[in-house]
Amino acid sequence: MKVERVSYDVMTPSAARGILEAIYWKPSIKWVVDRIHVLKSVRFDNIRRNEVSVKVPANKVGTAMKNGKGNLGIYVEDVRQQRAAMVLRDVDYIIEARFEYTSNEDRNDGKHLDIFKRRVAKGQCFHRPYLGCREFAAAFAPVEGDIPTSEIVGEIDLGWMLHDINYKAGMTPEFFRPVMQNGIIECRNGGMSA
Repeated sequence: MKVERVSYDVMTPSAARGILEAIYWKPSIKWVVDRIHVLKSVRFDNIRRNEVSVKVPANKVGTAMKNGKGNLGIYVEDVRQQRAAMVLRDVDYIIEARFEYTSNEDRNDGKHLDIFKRRVAKGQCFHRPYLGCREFAAAFAPVEGDIPTSEIVGEIDLGWMLHDINYKAGMTPEFFRPVMQNGIIECRNGGMSA
């Protein structure tokens, strides 16, 4: 929504891709999310957050860089706003994904998979993955054995949801209408442009 933040019922495929890229990113590969397993029931919490209503203008930053000085401060007391947010709580997902090559360089499936698995096992990431907003950090770990069964039973239509952003088409959002079957969301059918 425009002012108040409201989460989708589950993580989006683009959020899942963002988590994978935070763990292991290379220019020669791109992550493709095939399935998201939602292991726990969907639950929401209402929270209030303090935000500021303005940003430092880019031209002021450029001027300050050029001159070597300038006032780039924001006085929080003057521009603070309290916003409500409806966010997911106590989530547990398994992401099924694969990578595709973006070029003819560095095409070694085993190498990329081994590096990814090693980084996940050690908890390594280039930056802390998050769900939606940076303050909602995501923890990650390898899946040991078979994929656990979800608490969610039956079919749930999740409505229209963001699938991904198409950067080649000028950052066009692409949407899809997933139906969760026993906690599993198929993400392969792609999105429709807005």
